Amino acid sequence: MSEALSAPGIALRADPLIALRRRVLSAETPPVLAALPGGFATRRKGHGLEVADMREYVAGDDIRHLDRGTTARTGRLHIREFQEERDRVTLLVADFRPAMLWGVRRAFRSVAAAEALVLIGWNVIESGGRVGMMALGQGAPVVVPPAGRVRGMLNVIGGLVRAHEAALADMAAGQGGDPSLDAALSRADRLVPSGSEIVIASGFDVPGPGLADRLNALARRRVPRLVMIRDGQDLPRGVYPIVTRDGQRLRVALGGGAEAKDSTAAPVQTVAGHSALVLDAGAEIEATARRIAAAFPAERAA
Repeated sequence: MSEALSAPGIALRADPLIALRRRVLSAETPPVLAALPGGFATRRKGHGLEVADMREYVAGDDIRHLDRGTTARTGRLHIREFQEERDRVTLLVADFRPAMLWGVRRAFRSVAAAEALVLIGWNVIESGGRVGMMALGQGAPVVVPPAGRVRGMLNVIGGLVRAHEAALADMAAGQGGDPSLDAALSRADRLVPSGSEIVIASGFDVPGPGLADRLNALARRRVPRLVMIRDGQDLPRGVYPIVTRDGQRLRVALGGGAEAKDSTAAPVQTVAGHSALVLDAGAEIEATARRIAAAFPAERAA
């Protein structure tokens, strides 16, 4: 890969994506409300496999949950409390088609899409859920099956990095164009079970005639959520060389400024009949994290 394609904001690197976990952990979120009527804030405890807390035994506790090690060290009976089992499964869909491989400010739209999905993915992992990934490009999609814990999220990040490197290499070689988004999403419903969440980060270029039908079909048994990645800054006034989809080379005069559209003016837009959170690829990651935290509230226990 050329040096230009290895520059920050163009290449996708694993370390910055892993570091986004700190932003999720440090986010100030309200306590999770109980699943029971009344809306009281409670800790979610249950009979899962992960230990949530350790405390002294009180009359009525289930003696099967006694912790022998702590009891032996302290000389007093202690029991384990476990995390409630919640099988939240989320498929992160990253659009790395050629139309996403550009940007005029901080990062390519493809990089911003990956960052947004990773922020959402870390949130799901910290909630006790499982995360998988599908990256769309010119060829067959790159798929990482859903898995939980930090290792599952690291697998997703590795898949994103590999898929983005392949997309940049294809672009540099001048291979192909954008497959339609509706066709690229044809496998999404087979990768996760019913009731799962499917988060699609894309510019929604070349949607294809069947995108609305595809999203409606997903919505019957799953929960599609859309994140639209835009670059809210027009190019400076000047004459620019461009290449059209059919390979024709042109020079186009563009005058930015008055006609520029600020992506923050419309935080939510409609895509194929579904609401989409709008994110600016040129915005700093702190601003993106705040927008995502508001749109995808955490479900961690208090």
